[in-house]
Amino acid sequence: EPLYRLERVEVARRDLAVWELLQDVVTLDGLVEVLPRDGVRRADIVHALERMVDVMDPDDISGTAEAGRAALAPALAATAAGSALRVSAVGHAHIDSAWLWPTRETVRKVARTFANVLDLLDRDPDFVFAASSAQQYLWLKQSQPELFERVRAAVAVGRFRPVGGMWVESDTNMPGGEALARQFVMGKRFFLDEFGVESDEVWLPDSFGYSAALPQIARAAGARYFVTQKPSWNETNRLPYSTFEWEGIDGSRVFTHLPPAETYNSDLGALDLARTERVFSEKGTAREVLGLFGWGDGGGGPTREMLAQASRKRDLEGSPRVRLSDPHTFFEAARAELTAPPVWVGEMYLELHRGTLVSQQKTKRGNRHSEALLREAELWSAAASLLRGVPYPAAELQEAWRSVLLLQFHDILPGTSIAWVHQDAEATYARVATALNAVIDAALRALAGDGDVPLAANASPYAQRGVAAMSVQPAVAAATATPRREGGLFVIEDAALRVVIDGRGTFVSMRDLVADREVLPEGMAGGVLQLLRDTPREWDAWDINEEDQRSGTELLTPVAVEIDGDAVVVRHEVGRSRIEMRATVADGRVDLAFDIDWRESQKLLKLAFPLDLRADRAASEIQFGHLHRPIHRNTSWDSARFETVAHRWVHVGEPGWGIAIANDVVYGHDLRTVQAPSNRPMVVARLSLLRAPRYPDPSADQGIHAFTVSLRPGGIPEAVVDGYRQSLPLRRLRGTPLAPLLEVSHPAVVVEAVKLAEDGSGDLVVRVYEAHGTRVHATVTTAVEWDAVEVTDLLERPTGDTVDRGAAPRSVDVHLRPFELRTLRFRSPRPVA
Repeated sequence: EPLYRLERVEVARRDLAVWELLQDVVTLDGLVEVLPRDGVRRADIVHALERMVDVMDPDDISGTAEAGRAALAPALAATAAGSALRVSAVGHAHIDSAWLWPTRETVRKVARTFANVLDLLDRDPDFVFAASSAQQYLWLKQSQPELFERVRAAVAVGRFRPVGGMWVESDTNMPGGEALARQFVMGKRFFLDEFGVESDEVWLPDSFGYSAALPQIARAAGARYFVTQKPSWNETNRLPYSTFEWEGIDGSRVFTHLPPAETYNSDLGALDLARTERVFSEKGTAREVLGLFGWGDGGGGPTREMLAQASRKRDLEGSPRVRLSDPHTFFEAARAELTAPPVWVGEMYLELHRGTLVSQQKTKRGNRHSEALLREAELWSAAASLLRGVPYPAAELQEAWRSVLLLQFHDILPGTSIAWVHQDAEATYARVATALNAVIDAALRALAGDGDVPLAANASPYAQRGVAAMSVQPAVAAATATPRREGGLFVIEDAALRVVIDGRGTFVSMRDLVADREVLPEGMAGGVLQLLRDTPREWDAWDINEEDQRSGTELLTPVAVEIDGDAVVVRHEVGRSRIEMRATVADGRVDLAFDIDWRESQKLLKLAFPLDLRADRAASEIQFGHLHRPIHRNTSWDSARFETVAHRWVHVGEPGWGIAIANDVVYGHDLRTVQAPSNRPMVVARLSLLRAPRYPDPSADQGIHAFTVSLRPGGIPEAVVDGYRQSLPLRRLRGTPLAPLLEVSHPAVVVEAVKLAEDGSGDLVVRVYEAHGTRVHATVTTAVEWDAVEVTDLLERPTGDTVDRGAAPRSVDVHLRPFELRTLRFRSPRPVA
């Protein structure tokens, strides 16, 4: 229902001659501000402005405006130098899908902004407007269908450009690989269906850092270009390039541009253009730059005044040349002139807003859980459709995906919106979970039939408790060790790992019984909870300060440490907060299950493990692979990465031995190599569990939270398996066992998605990637017959690449490079006769 009422509207008539004079003055006065004070051009402009004052009558501005313009005309007619930069000015309105307002208000912001833009398109034939986020176009179609049709008409003639190809301008740190892929699938399909156009650039001007997996995902979606300005917000180091190739973890590259105005809200004024010239890194070898102009965040877009600036600076001495253009034309020109662009390899880490990996943990849990449910729903629904003839719930799955993708917007999933937004997000996640669990239950009932055998459905790409990957089979009981007391200590051990917990609730020993090696440095405790001060200098929900990491309290005085069944339970009370940790040992790992009632303010809760090994880098899982980062502080770049993202696991090790730490919903980590009290090197790994920022949501993170963290000696392969085990636990049911829908011969080849094709053909689509960082050959075998198999892009269109049929029936051989992503489409699948 309406929350606001419009009570007053005022109409004004514009004096066009005075308005044009004002734009002339603003243009020239801006140059006076930025040109050298002792320069000839500045002096000429000052003299022209003085002549304007002389010829005008302050009592008759309207009547003498034309005379004033005539006095300024020579200064405005002076042409730019041959060496001037060429600014491709693209109209833009970076509308946050939610932030300091809920999504319901964004629907109105989109309508107001697009209506304004359409009016300007009618007034200026050269003006082109670019807007991202398919979700916002859908809102417009649903709320203002007539306005949407006007947008459609403007798109058809190239004046209104859908850009980015994503459902929303997503965060790229925390969404899973398949979710980022679906951002492009859903976004591009919407633009193709509604407008018949496909953008070839990724458009993320304001996300809080950019995953090293993004270049491959973008290329797999058909994108070639990438634009952002956010790295200009770095507080320590400056990215050395403005126009460059960005290389991801698999070697894929996208041609990238950082608009040197360092804003997506430019007004094309002299200050923005002077900054553009000053900051552009490729001066001397290139002249093409992109300028995004228009009011953003809360919307509004370009104005008549901005277009007036563009027209006056088309060829004006003292300014870069400004031409109204579109993103594709800019990128083609920039690529043509920069024949050997520099290369940036790896993530574009934002040296700011590190707290977004921790804030609003309930929103983050909802995202992680929803991603897992979507995998299960698609897998079991595809199996039920192919093996039992059950209709595939495409509409329900699309609705769930769209809901989850919206909540990955870069001010929602990072936890930087008002309480209203996050309350809406939690309600949406609950609805998604209800809908997807119903889809999963229906599919599993169809697959398992009427049998009465106790079964477990394993949606993971790896076997669990005797249940093969992607199958429904009887499960063996978990081999959880039984704790015992030894004096004042608590011991839990199985055949591979022995842990000892003291009366402070900390681990005083973790021994790898297979390698006969201690995990913890001598005399140091592990599994220590640290309560740190968290008072950012600004950007409360966004930031974590490095200096706050150095002060705090270790929780070493629990109210209870006791045995409860197969667990050692440690309970803390801190202020009004309550923390319970249950430690169990099974299958050579220790699991720490946390139940926390959090009532702190401006505090950061971390879980710390000192590790007795020498390493100078650590591996963190990201989308479709992992990233190695230095954990020393050799350079300012290393020091600035004091809080980094990992998905389901981190791993640190020496040759032949290491430690994997997995989680069910923790994104913020910090790992550093330091000196142990014994003067030997060690690594401290910390996981950031909870924050309590005050702005923009004073109630952020208050309430009940649950986490599970696992630690095991092992390598990256073990870390990968543990990560999937955390996200995709077994599902219990009764029925008849079902063989795997798919089998893969090599553990490095991970099946990330199993679904039916988006076009409704019934084709089976399987997405795999290489997870260990090695070249690998594997065989993929299906439980269904098929006529042919194609390699496709993310939109399930053939790429022209081929795979060979395997020696076994219904199998194909795949050869993957490190971290390579591959989508396979099996044509006309049907049950085995």
